[in-house]
Amino acid sequence: MTGDGARSTPRQPWPTGVEAAQQPDWATHPAYEPSCTTLASAPALVTPEELARLRRALAVVAGGGAVMLQLGDCAESFEETDADQVRAKTAVLHALADEVADGTGLPVLRVGRIGGQFAKPRTLPHEEVGGVLLPAFRGHMVNGESPTPEARAHDPRRMVRAYEASADVLRALTRERDQRARRVQEFEDGPWASHDALVVDYEARLVRTEGGRRFVGSTHLPWLGDRTRAPGSAHVRLLASVVNPVALKLGPSVATDELREVCALLDPYRMPGRLTLIVRMGAERVTGLLPPLVAAVRDAGHRPVWLSDPMHGNTVREAGRKTRRLTDVVDEASRCKRVLERAGEHPGGLHLEVAASDVTECLGGKVDGVDRLAERYTTLCDPRLNPDQAAELMRAWVRS
Repeated sequence: MTGDGARSTPRQPWPTGVEAAQQPDWATHPAYEPSCTTLASAPALVTPEELARLRRALAVVAGGGAVMLQLGDCAESFEETDADQVRAKTAVLHALADEVADGTGLPVLRVGRIGGQFAKPRTLPHEEVGGVLLPAFRGHMVNGESPTPEARAHDPRRMVRAYEASADVLRALTRERDQRARRVQEFEDGPWASHDALVVDYEARLVRTEGGRRFVGSTHLPWLGDRTRAPGSAHVRLLASVVNPVALKLGPSVATDELREVCALLDPYRMPGRLTLIVRMGAERVTGLLPPLVAAVRDAGHRPVWLSDPMHGNTVREAGRKTRRLTDVVDEASRCKRVLERAGEHPGGLHLEVAASDVTECLGGKVDGVDRLAERYTTLCDPRLNPDQAAELMRAWVRS
């Protein structure tokens, strides 16, 4: 993607007239162009060889020979990037993946929401805190969570800090992967890193070309959210131009024609392993909305990995906090699986927001009442399952 060719660092990395939804407001900040220049010259955090291995593994999942588990924090923190914290997060991923492997008898591809999940889309650009209207918190790549005007200002220098934090996490992730590989024959050497490719300024400046292959150098598996999947958007144009495997969130508003169009852009050669579709409809809607989408994708010749994200369509407010009920999460995951099976498609796995610690952000299990939510509600954005709740969900999904 190119901008004004007269600039070594274009003021925006997408053509004029192309939509780029949910972007930070920082183009006039004095640090904008220096930050973009720093990113443009930084080493890629992933390699084409790693991407090829991941695509091979995803092709196995798409063909029904394995399942995939993609999980981690809703929004990563700049303060949680050291080796011990990465080890704790991957330990939860491995424990839950091992449980799914035991229950299904299939290998499990392990992917984390990790090493770059520092930006979040928001429904509203502002929120009121203590009677003061502030810009919404959009993740540490964009602004801070403290409810002050200074913290909430969009700061492009945070992109550089996000890159450095991602580099720390990915180095730790590689060490964990290498150590585990000495003990366990891992399915295509996971776990892999993934995040929402939301901030185009960041992702586009980290695109690299090596051996004739153009790739997003920020992560192994970038995904597009429900708010940034429009076929003509800068986000879709960017991911359509690279060899990374890519994923797409499907919310209740997606239409079959739109889905066919964006799938054709992202997966023009209909290659298994290229495209993952992540369903996030809500427990009450998935049974009615998903079947025509599955049929449209299949009839167009695509063979994606189908994942259920049973978290994002089931958010409610209780006692002033966002939460999710484990019963709703289980219901959507199970119903999505049944829809896919009835359509003759392989239920490829789950995409979840799960903490590495015993948080009390979702209702269910030991969090047996609304009054328990405040005990350990530490998420930066949306509520996460704790490991016990996630394990209960895994067992229910395997049985369903």
